This record gives sequence, C-alpha cells and structure tokens, in this order.
Amino acid sequence: MAQAGSLKVLALLVCVSLCSFNEAVRVAPEEAKIFNVGSYGVKADGENDDSDGFLKTWEAACKSSGKVKIQIPNGNYKLGPITFSGPCSNVTTLTIFNKGTIKASTNLGKYKSDAWIEFAEVNGLRLDGGGTFDGQGAVTWSQNSCSKQKKCQALPVSVKFINTNDTMVKRIKSVNPKFFHMAVIGCQKFRASNLTLEAPGDSPNTDGIHLEQSTDVKITDTDIRTGDDCISIGHGNSDLVIARINCGPGHGISIGSLGKYAYEKDVKGLVIRDSNITGTLNGVRIKTWEDSPVSTVVANITFQNIQMTNVSNPIIIDQMYCPWKNCGSKDPSKVKLSDIRFSGIKGTSATPVAVTLICSQGYPCQNVSLKDIQLKYINGSDATAVCSNVKPSFAGTALPKTCTAPITTVSSAAEDSGF
Repeated sequence: MAQAGSLKVLALLVCVSLCSFNEAVRVAPEEAKIFNVGSYGVKADGENDDSDGFLKTWEAACKSSGKVKIQIPNGNYKLGPITFSGPCSNVTTLTIFNKGTIKASTNLGKYKSDAWIEFAEVNGLRLDGGGTFDGQGAVTWSQNSCSKQKKCQALPVSVKFINTNDTMVKRIKSVNPKFFHMAVIGCQKFRASNLTLEAPGDSPNTDGIHLEQSTDVKITDTDIRTGDDCISIGHGNSDLVIARINCGPGHGISIGSLGKYAYEKDVKGLVIRDSNITGTLNGVRIKTWEDSPVSTVVANITFQNIQMTNVSNPIIIDQMYCPWKNCGSKDPSKVKLSDIRFSGIKGTSATPVAVTLICSQGYPCQNVSLKDIQLKYINGSDATAVCSNVKPSFAGTALPKTCTAPITTVSSAAEDSGF
C-alpha cells in the first residue's frame, strides 16, 4: 500500500514537471517592430513637406519581417501626394498608428495621379490611432467642374486603397477632401469601422467612401457628414455589408452610378442595414445611366432597418440617371436589376414622393419587394410612390400605399456628382 502511494506521488511529480516544461517553452506573442517617423527626418511642424521622411519610414518597415508598426506621434504633418507600395514580402501585418494631423498640399500641380495618399499592393495593412487626414479641399473645390459638365478633371481622393488584401481601418478621421474621402478599389477582405468623415454639405464630389471591384467588404459604426454620397458603390463589387452608418448631410447611400462605361462588371450580394440617414438629398438609391454601352447585372441587394429623417427621395431606383441638363441618351439602361429588397425603412420624407421606382424600359426590374415601409411626408400628410417598368410586391405595413402617383420627373440627380 505504501508502494502504491509512492507511485502516485511519483506520477504527480512527473505531471507537474511536464506541465512546467510546457509552460516554459510556450511561445510568447510576437512583439511588433516599431518604426517611428520621427527617426527618419520628419519635422512635424505643419510647414515643411514630410513626404520623404514618411516614405523612408515605410520602406524600412516594408523591408522588415513579422509584425511591424509605424508610429506617427501627435503633431502636424504636411504631405504632398504619396504612394505606399507593397508587396512587403516578409511582413505579416503592417500597422500605421496615426495620432497626428496630416495635411495635404494645396498645390494641384504636384498631383500626377488621382490620389493624395495611396496604399497599393499591400497585405495585412492596419490603419488606426485616432488621427486626422485633412485634405484641405476648400482651397480647391472651386476648380471642380465635375458636377456641372461631362468632361472634367477629377481632383485627388484623400486616401485610396488599391489591390490590398486583409485591410483594417478604424478610428480615423477625414476632413475636407478635395474629392472623395476614401476610395477602395480592387480590394479583398476590407474592414472599416469607427470612422468620422466630414465636409460641408455643399462641398462638390466629396463622397465618403467609394467602393469599386472589391469583395468581402464590411463598413460599420461610422459617421459621415459630407457633400455627396455618404457611401457610393460602383461596379464589380460583391459580398458587401454596410451597417450602423450615420449619414447626413450628403446624398445618401448609393449603388451607382452604373452603366456608363464598357468595362463595368456586375454588382451582387450587398446588405445595407441598421443605419440612420438625416437631411440628405436621397436615402437609399440605385442609379444607372441610360444608353449603357454593355449589359450588366445588379442582383441580391438588401436595404434593411433604416431610419429616415427629413430625407428627399428616401427610397429610389433611378434608371434614367442624368446629373446634367442633357445627357443625350437615346436608348434605355442596359443594367438589369433583380432581387432588390427594401425592408423596415421608416421615417419622414422631405418630398411628397417617398418611393420612386423608375426602372429601365428595355430591362424592367425583377423581384423588387417592399416590406414594412413607413414613410410620411414631413408636413404630416401621406407620402406617395411612383413606379415605372416594375411590378413591386408589398408586405406588412405599406406607407405610402403601393404605386399610385403619376410619374413626373426624377429629381435624385439634382446637384449630383456624375459619378
């Protein structure tokens, strides 16, 4: 019996030893290698151009390995147009932690591309820190003619992501861009949250976030107050979720414009939900050009649980989109819309017509449904709905009641951008 007890003690000691050994060899979390812009000649005085120091910091970080972190401390930084390019072959994640205010050059002669700050061909990018990107757009907005004429030179986007994979952007503020606040082009697995995007309500073409040819995108918990679409969804996008957005002033949340160019691709699998839209020119909108050069598809789109407050055109499909006085259109839009769902959209319309569904005469909309819609005209009277080339289904609460008003004109493009 004593021998049995000794064996038990021995077994316990062996177990404790093995557990201690395993604890000792457990790999500690990898510490990120730190690259501070102050170590690479950055002045941070708001007067001198710090582009060279920022590029040197990026190059050192990109050539490193494992987890890396670029620190931008509190301060005022001035940058001309700059591109941060990958690939960073041995880097797993590259975090830019910005706590400062970065201001754009106002000299348009310096901009040779369509972006002020561009991140290209990078995997595992993280942009964080609570800092501000100031596009200083007010100085140049008067030179933007894109909202008035077809042929125009677009001003630079403030922050552009192109062909990135596994990107996270959070706790960043953008103010007064020359053009869009952010553009996401050709990206995979893009996440953005807790952003603040601000520009005056009359600033031209200052879309909050523009998306194009991207897949697996989530934009959440973001405040956008600007002069154009809070979020604009261009061609070639799929698997998008946009949720908990506070939008206004601005032009609402738009899919489009689509059907303008021959290279465009389909848009499929979008969910826009749980958001507030206030005092905007439009609410939730799909806009396509007439006389499209190619036929494309927009399908499986859901707009759900959205509160409208004093919004012109709260729900709108506009397949006769034209932001100018005359677009010279001859043929109907060739963009085919199907499986479009509007659900749980409530609030007040600034215009008597709260629901406008103007579909293509050549390709009528298919499977458009409206469920639990409660929209009242701002003066308290009943709002109306207009429809053309579509037979929508209604379920649950239906205010306005079906499509009864006569079709006059579509006003969603008034003061719009042409993009």
